[in-house]
Amino acid sequence: MKKKVFLIFMVMSGILFCNCTNKDTSKQLESGNLPLSSSTQVNGKVSGTPCDLTVGKIRFTKSINDAASSIKVQKDGKVVFTAKEKTDYFSDPNGKLSNTSAPILLTDVDNTKPFTFTAKVTPGFNEQDVYNAGVLYVYANDSFFQKHCFEQDERGKHRIVTVQTVGTSDDSNHDIVELPYAYMKISSDTRTIASYYSLDNINWQMVRLYENNYPDEIWLGISSQCPMGEGNESVFEDIHLEEKSVSDFRMGI
Repeated sequence: MKKKVFLIFMVMSGILFCNCTNKDTSKQLESGNLPLSSSTQVNGKVSGTPCDLTVGKIRFTKSINDAASSIKVQKDGKVVFTAKEKTDYFSDPNGKLSNTSAPILLTDVDNTKPFTFTAKVTPGFNEQDVYNAGVLYVYANDSFFQKHCFEQDERGKHRIVTVQTVGTSDDSNHDIVELPYAYMKISSDTRTIASYYSLDNINWQMVRLYENNYPDEIWLGISSQCPMGEGNESVFEDIHLEEKSVSDFRMGI
C-alpha cells in the first residue's frame, strides 16, 4: 500500500513539474527572453543587390544602399567611400532613431572556417557632424549584424565604437584615438569573434569579444556613415581578408 501511494505521489509530482516548466518556457518564448545559443538564428531581411567589385584581393559581391556606386578606388589602392547625409545602420531599442540607409559593401564568407578582416580606416571627421564614422561589418541580415566603427562622439572626440544588433542594437563607446586614422580588425576561429584596433598595425587592443553564433554563410564589409550631418567620405586602405584567426584573442595577434 505504501509503495502504491509513493508511486502515485511521484507521478503526480512529475506531471506538475513538467506543466510548470512548459508554462515558464512558453512565457519566455512569448517575451523573447530565451538566451541565444550557437544554433539560434535571428530572422531578418537580407538586404542588398548583387555586385562584382574587386578591391585588392577581395571580391565584393553584395551592395546595400547603392554602396558599389558610392566608392572610388584610387590608383594607390585606397578606397574613398562616400556616405550621403543622414545615413546610418542602427536599430534603436526605443524605435525613434532606427535608420538603415548607410551604404555597405560586402563580401561573402564561409563562417564555418576561421577568418581575419583588417583595414586602415580614416573617416571624414569635422566639428559639426556627430557620429560620422568609417565602419567594418559582420552581416547576416538586417536584424543580426555587428559594426566596428571609428566614430566621432557627441563631444567631438574620435573613438572606437562597436554596435551589435540582435533584433535591436546596443551601442558601446571604447577608447579615444587622437590620430586621424585607426587600424581595425575583426577575427573569428568559428567559435569566438572579436574586434580590435591599433595605432601602428602591430600592437592591438581588444574592444569586444563574444560567441560567434552567426549562420554558416555571412558577409564582411566596409561602410561610411553620416547620421547627423550632410555627408562623409571615409578612406579605407590595406584591406585584407585571411582564412585564419588570431592566435591570441586577448592580444589580437
